[in-house]
Amino acid sequence: MDIIINNIDKILELLGFTVGLLYLWWEYHADWKLWYASMVMPAISMWIYFSKGIYADFAINIYYLVIAIYGFIIWTRGHRKTAKSDSSEHSDNSDSSDETSGLPITNIPVRMLAACIGVFLLLWLGLYLILNYLTDSTVPIPDAFTTALSIVGMWMLARKYLQQWIAWILVDAVCACLYWYKGIPLYGILYALYTIIAFFGYRKWRRLMLLSIC
Repeated sequence: MDIIINNIDKILELLGFTVGLLYLWWEYHADWKLWYASMVMPAISMWIYFSKGIYADFAINIYYLVIAIYGFIIWTRGHRKTAKSDSSEHSDNSDSSDETSGLPITNIPVRMLAACIGVFLLLWLGLYLILNYLTDSTVPIPDAFTTALSIVGMWMLARKYLQQWIAWILVDAVCACLYWYKGIPLYGILYALYTIIAFFGYRKWRRLMLLSIC
């Protein structure tokens, strides 16, 4: 029985790795199709995280599924509030094609950023207390950290804020170490790749944002 479960874990880990690469590609290009991957990955990840005792990440995938549906609706139905959305003006530049319709990339307002930081800190503390005292988790601090920041980061992504990449740089770096430590090497490699790409993703989105303003 253990052999069967281990084989299932490996298959799902490989599948999650593949879907994760698609998600990374679409997110980098600010492509709304990333939300398709966001709906598939939680189902895969929930099994893996629970079997490895990473309980906060298991629970948060329920939220990921809900926010993926929300993000899909916002990205595909959002509209610019400026005259830049006039259908008479189109650019042949492929880098800006994703921003000529739907929700534009913007900087997060200062007050909203402060609120996000406050929510993150409260969630981190609350999740740590739950994991440390109510579960057998051996990694309550990093597990709570990545989960709390991911909650905030996913909401920022759904709103298409540029600074969501900063949140993911921190999350991905910690996750890469955490998953390798917990015996999920493919996910560890995936998140190490995420960390690197997140730096370039920030620059890519910033350029797209500036092109949409011009």
